[in-house]
Amino acid sequence: MPERAGGGNGVSDGDEPDGPVRPAMHLVPPLAASDGSEAALALEGAARVTYRVLRFLLRLLMRGAFRIEVLGRENLPVTGGYVLAPGGHRSILDTPAVSLAGPRVLRYMGAENYFKVPGLGWFLRAMGGFPVERSATDRQALRLAEWVLNNGEPLAVFPEGTRQQGPLIQPLKEGAAFLACRTGVPIVPVGVGGTERAMPKGAKFIRPRKVTMVIGAPIRPVVRAEGERVKRSEIRRVTQELHDSLQALFDEAQIRAGA
Repeated sequence: MPERAGGGNGVSDGDEPDGPVRPAMHLVPPLAASDGSEAALALEGAARVTYRVLRFLLRLLMRGAFRIEVLGRENLPVTGGYVLAPGGHRSILDTPAVSLAGPRVLRYMGAENYFKVPGLGWFLRAMGGFPVERSATDRQALRLAEWVLNNGEPLAVFPEGTRQQGPLIQPLKEGAAFLACRTGVPIVPVGVGGTERAMPKGAKFIRPRKVTMVIGAPIRPVVRAEGERVKRSEIRRVTQELHDSLQALFDEAQIRAGA
């Protein structure tokens, strides 16, 4: 994403001029297209059929192996774009689990290294994912992420960044709040519990354990006047509110999952 969130990005320092806002990740266009165009991100025709079939099979697998439970689906918007922000990112299983949060096609910003794994990369793309680099920032990334949201599609962003360990939600990257504030869409927090017991970071094998997701109320950024830049203070406010919500949801999800 962009090197500097002030200036050309439409982010105003407002009353907090102490450095640039750096969104969390850099989008890498899908391998199917080398030009990084918005069309490369579209799921149309056969791609959507593949998505539906894989999602049906994944639902059967997740329910059978993990007795997956989803609470709070009524908090998911039925139309329009939104940022789905899972908290308690403790396992590689979080990505397929979160795809079952609601009925709509969910797009992903995922760590680039996952997409380089043979088979896994194809699966993640078929499930609506596209890879990102954590180490870089540029405007192309912002443009593609905004296109997904402005196209009316949900976009999943793991605000803790990489997988973590333990019961506490770690300090969040500002990318989820930045995108929500830029596009005016809500952030929907979701706590994911039980996946660390099923397949913790570094594990080679999956253990059948109950997995629970608890979806919280949407967090809505302040509506900007036309042409007004996003203020850093608003990005930080939304990020803090998201952190507090995710901790409560993660705690509840862990308890319900028996973790």
